[in-house]
Parts: sequence; structure tokens; C-alpha cells
Amino acid sequence: MTAFPYRLDPEEPARLGLIVLQSDERLERDFRTLLPDDAALFVSRVPSDPDVTPETLRRMEQHLQGAAALLPDAGRYRAIGYGCTSGTAQIGSARIAELVGAGAPAQTVTEPVSALIAACRFLGLRRLTLLSPYVEDVSQRLRDVLAGSGIDTPVFGSFDEGEEARVSRIHPDSIVEAAVSLAAGAEGEALFLSCTNLRGVEAGPEIARRIGRPVLSSNLVLAWHMCVLAGLTPPALDHSAS
Repeated sequence: MTAFPYRLDPEEPARLGLIVLQSDERLERDFRTLLPDDAALFVSRVPSDPDVTPETLRRMEQHLQGAAALLPDAGRYRAIGYGCTSGTAQIGSARIAELVGAGAPAQTVTEPVSALIAACRFLGLRRLTLLSPYVEDVSQRLRDVLAGSGIDTPVFGSFDEGEEARVSRIHPDSIVEAAVSLAAGAEGEALFLSCTNLRGVEAGPEIARRIGRPVLSSNLVLAWHMCVLAGLTPPALDHSAS
């Protein structure tokens, strides 16, 4: 055997971690287009149930630390994101930050709910029209959490879907038509497309064009917030600017 010398590259400075649900088929795809080129993204998966209920969402809590620990441990992360909007509403942002931080070295931890609240404050929004794919009891918890942070969702609509695998298959045209119908005459200052597995990044620009108001989505606000926290150039925080 011949042993060869080698040199090491320096550690990538802009390390971002992302914990994606086992059943999620959209978040990684969207992040490839939303994150800047200088972001080094590392992904882990957390076990998730095929059926979406408050109970199955809370069940992810027991796996979060382990999922974070599976991220490469070569260096500290500027930000780690947990990619589940409804799961965050059930488990709680503080508990998620605690568990993820215990599993991986991170300067900061975020998720779509904290990201949405930060985005609304940045844009000066207090009333959202909310479109969710999920059954009402799942979505109601999210609405309650947002209300506790001063963000009202007076108009709410849903695809009433309880099976996660079907959410990622909802066609963008269906999302556009539902969102436009929901926003017609609504009081919301902007529209929010909830769920990281929903094709909101694809549907958002057309919705914004047709309703003439800002459109946010779980994946957009999460990417934006992670970049802001990490000191990176964030994507435009409004699908109408896409």
C-alpha cells in the first residue's frame, strides 16, 4: 500500500442544519431554490406518522434529539431548522429548541411557527388568511399559538386531509384556486400557506398575483428566518416578489 499526503479544506462557515419529517417530500426541494449559494445545508430526518393528528404530531418530540444528533458533527451550525409547522404548534417552540440543541451544536434553532411570527413582525402583519391541508383539530392548535403571539387568523380554510402522503400530491392549481377563493373579500392582510409538505413555493407567486396581497408559506418563512439568524442573504419574504 502507498500512503499519500493530503490537505484539508477549512470548515464551511455557513453551516445550516435541517430536520425534515420522514414523510416530507417538499422541504428539501424548496430549500435548494430558496437558500443562497454560500449556505452549506445538512439534512436529517425524524420519524413521523403517516396519519396527521395532534397525537401523532406530539409523538415526534421523543425523536427530535436523536434526529438532530444524526447531523454531521464536524462543526457548529449557525442555525438548525425543524421542518414541521403543525408539529411545532403541538410540541412548542421552546421544547423543540431544547431538544434540537441537546442533539447538535447550534447557535440558534427555529421552526416554521417562530419563523412566521418573525416574518409577520418584520412585515408589520397582524391578520392572516390561513390555508392548511390538515383536519380542523390540527389546524386549530396552530391558530391558537399564532393568536397568543398577536397574529389573528379570522379566515381559515383547509383541504381537510389527514394522510400526510396525499398532502405532497396536492396540485399547485388546487392550492391556487382554494387560496384565491378563501382570500376573496377576506380581512387578512396577507395569506399564509401552512405545512412544509404543501407545494406553497410553487403556488405562491400565482396566488399573490391574483389576490394582490402578500403570500407567505411555511418553507419560505423557514428559509428566510434561518438565513436571517445565520447572517446570510435571505430569500425575498413575499411570494409576490418571486
